[in-house]
Amino acid sequence: MKTVAQSVEKIIKQKPFLESALAQGIINMTSLAKQIQPAVQTDLRKDVQSGAIVMAVKRLAPTLEFQINRKVKDVLNNLGDITVRSKLSDYTFSSSNTLVKNQAKLLDLVSKHSDLYYALSKGVYETTIIVSDKLNEEIELIFADEVLVTKQTGLSALTIKLPVENTKVSGIYYYVFRDLAWDGINVIEVVSTTNEFTIVVEDFQVEKAFCLLKNLGKN
Repeated sequence: MKTVAQSVEKIIKQKPFLESALAQGIINMTSLAKQIQPAVQTDLRKDVQSGAIVMAVKRLAPTLEFQINRKVKDVLNNLGDITVRSKLSDYTFSSSNTLVKNQAKLLDLVSKHSDLYYALSKGVYETTIIVSDKLNEEIELIFADEVLVTKQTGLSALTIKLPVENTKVSGIYYYVFRDLAWDGINVIEVVSTTNEFTIVVEDFQVEKAFCLLKNLGKN
């Protein structure tokens, strides 16, 4: 027979933001117990006193803190340098038979200018190209016959060097995006390689995003 503690754990783990906030000790447990009481009662198919739920939550919180923070914080505390590139533009084009050939033309152009920023992300139905503003005229000429889905200027990219063990630890990107969301930072694009992680934000949010990323794992 399922216990109150098992039911509470299942319900809380279905809500990542709630799980994380509880692990950090920033949630009123009595209020939380009252909020999830109907769900617990439905799950157990019987009446459950809020006091019993409070006790289950109190027992669960230290376990969650250990499970969530131990490995993730080790990785976050070992992040490498953060590189910031500003004056960027973001273009998204619909997929086509000619898009790859035009990308090759752009790559040839970029290869002649080592100081320019370039990143490409290919999806199933569209491709996004992030480039230095200096290439805007060339982009619009090269891709003149392509279908432009969106274009956004006034962007900056922040690239973080990740420790090699990042691929063995789950939850790293969740914590990065959680903190960005909590601080109201809108992520325009995400580009990643095995050991690098880049977010693209609007220029006016780059300083705030930099401070947040710099302090990941220190709280």
